[in-house]
Amino acid sequence: MVPETVTKIDLFGTDLPSLADIQKLATSVHSNERNRISFKEQVQSNLGKTEAKVSLATGIGLFILGNDEQAIEKLQNSNDCKEKFLYLAYAQRRKGNFKEAIANLEKAREHQAEKLSIMLEKTATLRYESRFEEATKQLQACSNFEQVSAEYHYQLARLQEAQGLYQEAINNYQMAVELEPEHQKALFHLAYACDLRGDEQAAIDYYKQITVHSPVYISALLNLAVLYEDLNKYEKASQCVEAVLRSHPNHQKALLFKQDIDSSKTMIYDEEKEKRLDRRAKILETPISDFELSVRSRNCLKRMGIATIGDLLHTTEVDLLSYKNFGETSLNEIKTILASKNLQLGMAIENKTFTDSEELPSEPLNTKQEFSQKLVDDMELSVRSRKCLLRLNVRTIGDLISKTEVELLGCKNFGVTSLNEIKQQLTDLNLSLRKLE
Repeated sequence: MVPETVTKIDLFGTDLPSLADIQKLATSVHSNERNRISFKEQVQSNLGKTEAKVSLATGIGLFILGNDEQAIEKLQNSNDCKEKFLYLAYAQRRKGNFKEAIANLEKAREHQAEKLSIMLEKTATLRYESRFEEATKQLQACSNFEQVSAEYHYQLARLQEAQGLYQEAINNYQMAVELEPEHQKALFHLAYACDLRGDEQAAIDYYKQITVHSPVYISALLNLAVLYEDLNKYEKASQCVEAVLRSHPNHQKALLFKQDIDSSKTMIYDEEKEKRLDRRAKILETPISDFELSVRSRNCLKRMGIATIGDLLHTTEVDLLSYKNFGETSLNEIKTILASKNLQLGMAIENKTFTDSEELPSEPLNTKQEFSQKLVDDMELSVRSRKCLLRLNVRTIGDLISKTEVELLGCKNFGVTSLNEIKQQLTDLNLSLRKLE
């Protein structure tokens, strides 16, 4: 990992920097806390100035700092030029004002902004708005650049990924990297896509390609640390996190992750416990169809949505008998099957246990139906959190809120960072993890 470099680009100099230099400046500003603080002070010192030229530079600076509302106000008070309309479009897009963003991109084109760049930015804006068909048409209009433009293939890949065309997206990320080996966004998304599909070594290789450039892509370092920790390469994981903390000493996610890695270094892996958990999971996932049941029993269970042994452990005798056409004969059939495995109806609800003393997951909390049935895949979670939830067989938000903090933290490589991430996502939905009484 190379050391950080400080960009000497002056946004408030005699002449406005080029668009490429402004992008380099933005990257430098976010490369470490010291640069960001210094740049913020520079922007604030110009806030009170009303000259059109200074308003343009200040508006761009505010956008770089993430203050879109003030950026729009300042930019609107500057003279018309391609830079003004481009950054107005960026700020409006980030605020979700897509119609205004498109209008400003068109004005930027009228003021001599590069045609291909504008078409690709329109594509990105339409994609953010989920107007995939129109975004596709925009890309088709500039398809003659497909052999020369890395950004074209990057935007095509992002569009394909948004439409669920994952392999096609990977192919175009790879093409973008072939055309421009240092295209960090393409490398990042390519690494992330490989990680999600279980190709961890390819993901590591792509993330490492990002980290050799300066300034370092923070998200790439953190994701690389996750992969190293999953492979029990704790020293390499620590090096990645420490690289983040050197430039961002107050980065909360990195600080929490460092604690997780330090804990993992001293964690004792209980192989016997893992085997018991695997046996338990296999039993819980056993389909009801594997057992010899009467047609009546089988049909009733199917209509009740009971498909596995695990489902039965969350169901009481009263639940079954209250169902139409489900009688004592069918009940005894079910009880006999469970008894053969030292199990019984409703034991998950009552917090009873297996014969190996491993606690069963309790029944999901009663929450809003639309949320409890929603897939956790729809939540914005890191790769690590997704993998851990997959190991715990958590598919829906209903499954998730049936878990306690202790149950999640008990999953290998699931730490405080992932826990806080999930808790925040649930809080946004006015939900929470199950609390022990």
